[in-house]
Formats: sequence, C-alpha cells, structure tokens
Amino acid sequence: MINDIVDFIHDTRFSDTSENTQTMATLCILDLIGVGIAGATTELSKIIRNHSLENFNSEKNKTRLLFDGRYCSPAGCALAGGMTIDSMDAHDGFNDAKGHIGCGLFPATLALADATNSIEGHSFLTDVIIGYELGSRLATSLHGTVSDYHTSGAWISIAVAAIGARRLGLTKEKTKHALGIAEYHGPRSQMMRCIDHPTMLKDGSGFGAMAGVSAAYLAKNGFSGAPAITMDSDGVISFWKDLGQKWLIKEQYFKPYPVCRWAQAPIEAVLQLKHQYNITSKEVKNIEIHTFHEAIRLAISEPKTTEEAQYSTSYPCAVALVNGDVGVKEVSENSFREPETLRISKSLKMVENEYCNSQFPTQRFASAKIELNDGRILETEFVNPRWTAEHPPKASELKTKFFKLSNPIIGKDNSKKIEFAVNNLKTNSELNNLTSLLYEPIDGDSI
Repeated sequence: MINDIVDFIHDTRFSDTSENTQTMATLCILDLIGVGIAGATTELSKIIRNHSLENFNSEKNKTRLLFDGRYCSPAGCALAGGMTIDSMDAHDGFNDAKGHIGCGLFPATLALADATNSIEGHSFLTDVIIGYELGSRLATSLHGTVSDYHTSGAWISIAVAAIGARRLGLTKEKTKHALGIAEYHGPRSQMMRCIDHPTMLKDGSGFGAMAGVSAAYLAKNGFSGAPAITMDSDGVISFWKDLGQKWLIKEQYFKPYPVCRWAQAPIEAVLQLKHQYNITSKEVKNIEIHTFHEAIRLAISEPKTTEEAQYSTSYPCAVALVNGDVGVKEVSENSFREPETLRISKSLKMVENEYCNSQFPTQRFASAKIELNDGRILETEFVNPRWTAEHPPKASELKTKFFKLSNPIIGKDNSKKIEFAVNNLKTNSELNNLTSLLYEPIDGDSI
C-alpha cells in the first residue's frame, strides 16, 4: 500500500485530474485566501508572524511570509500562514475528518513552491489537489484506528511532507522517511481541549504545516523516520483503496460564517425562524438548541476574545438573531459588548440530542426552539449547515464570500486581481502572478 501511495505522490500530473477537480482546487484556494486576508488582521496572526520571523530566520531557502512579505524559512512561513488562516474559522473542511486540510496545506505548499522556485500554475494546483487527497484519507485513517480525537495538524503534517517530498525531488525511499517523520512529530493534540478552553492554539494546523515542511527537508538530508502507520499498516488499507480514482477535494464543505462548523447548523435554524416568522430579537425571551454532544461543548456565552467567539454556539446564534448575519466584524473584540446580543446569548440553552449524536460526524444536525415574550413557541426541524459537500455552494457564492472578506481589507481592485490570478492557474499562468499579490503586507487594524 505505501508504495502505491508514494507512486501517487510523485507520479500524479495535472492531466491526471479532471476539469471539475481542478476548478474545485481554484475555489478552495480562493476561499482560503479570503479567510487568510481576514485572519491577517487578528492578534494571533501578528504574534505568529513575528515569532516566525524571530525564530525561523534563515540565510538559506528564504521564503516570504503570507500577507506580510518579510523573509523567513519555509517551515516558519508554513507555521505563520497556517495559523493565520486558522485564526479566522471560516475555511473549508471535511466532515469525515472532523477537521480541515486546506488551511495548513495551502500556505505550506506556497512556501515550498517559493523555496524551490516552482512557478507553474499547473504544478501548484496539482500539489494542492494531491495534498487534499492525502489529508482527507490520513484524517479518516487516523480517527478510524485510534480512540483520541486529534486536531487537524496531525494529518496536515503528513500531507505537507508528501508535497515537500514531491517538490524537493526526494527519492521514493526518502519520501517514506519524510512521511514517517511528519507522522511521528506532527501535533496529535486533543481537539476538545481547545473547544472547552478556546485560545490561540486553534486546530494545530500551522504547527502541522511546519512539521511537514521540516520533515521533507530532514529526509532530504538523510534523517530517517519511523513508518507512517496511517498509510502503512494492515488496518488502514480500506482508507486508501480508491486513491487516484475518487477525488475527495470535491467532498469538502465550505463555511458561510466565520465560526466553528458545529455552530453553523444552530445559526441556520435560528435564522430560519427569524425569517419565517419575521421576528426581531426584542420579541425573543430565550432560545433552545438541540444538537450533538461535541457542539454542546461550544459553551461560552460571553466571549472576551475572537477565539472564544468563534468557538461558541450561543454568541453567534445571538448575533444572527440581532443582525441577521454573522461576519468577521461580529466575531471581533469590538462587537462583544452589545447589550442585546449578550442578553440573547445568555438566554440560550444547549440540549444534547441522541439523533444528532448518531449522525455525527457525517452530518452536523441542530434544531432551534424560540420562546417569544408573548408566550408563543417557534420550532424548526433538524437542519444541516449550508454549503455541505452534498449541497455545495455555487462558484458565484464562494466568490461573493471572498469579496466580502477581502474588499474591506485590501480593496476591490486587489481583490479582483487575486481572483483573476487564481482562476488563471488553470491555464498554467505563472504562480508569481498570484504570489506577488499575496505577499503584500496587510494592516492589522483594517477591521
């Protein structure tokens, strides 16, 4: 099995992928860039970029920090870029993984392309597609064989190591070592710790990206690594049997709101009642959300930081009821003291539901019950988040989301240039046409 995977890593070419797979890769990239632009305004991003510059500076293999432009090592750029995108919880994900691939994969792939002077658009898109395929299977392989629930960095590290092996031209034997190094040193951190105590740790994506880049360079220099058992053991064969035939990049979900995916179905349920009955927040006495266990633990009702707001259910539901939408501004610190939002947020009760538990992680169901001041009770059926793999957003909807995130920060002209450059990757235009825009510094006070 491992030999087949290594062959897939090194032998897959752009022509081996379908046109709709290539289109999906450009949409994922555009979405990640928009989220990263918003993320670059956060304190988390500022801290991690400065940390990378101070601790990962290198006279050799200098690459540029995403949304910053200062020079750093590839591993430092992967760390900072991954955490910057992850700092705004609006990026794509994979239900079966209970996590994400692109947020760490994209900046690491960009850093490796920069370090190796790889400028072909087709080559870059192929790397991204391969990374999504590996990351999706690595996540399900890991969670299918161990009892712990790990953060996304655990599988991002191995997927990134594979792209590093491909980009650095490693032998197939050294590629196996790179994969083993990345799996061994990748962050198998406990996801629910960050759910219960939201901080800047987030989903481990940046540290996974850093570990993956480092693993590839270590293997290149002769460092040996233990076998990657998520790829190379009898118990994981089923997760790899359709590699190269079924393209899982097409099964990613997208987020309409910059909060944890688990809170998005509750938001949709609340908005459904708001629009169906034309109610305002002033008419609402309290809210009750029925959903699955993991979402119940998104329990912070009075956030003090953007991390707490993004890992909450009651707060974004309250924002949706008051404002009719949840955006980047609403999960930023300046919005947390709005009295009506806090009143609604503190009134919300979370109830664990066995049906929702039975459907997780393939589906993330929730229902809402709103009690009005006049005594009326309004209820929904169970609803799913929007923009699932089964009911994906239109390309136009994702582009609207991108412009909504990017325009207030970098302006309409630069946003349009980025969209144009991303689309042109499919015609094999030079990657430099895109990266020249992505390395421009972003003002942290833009929002």
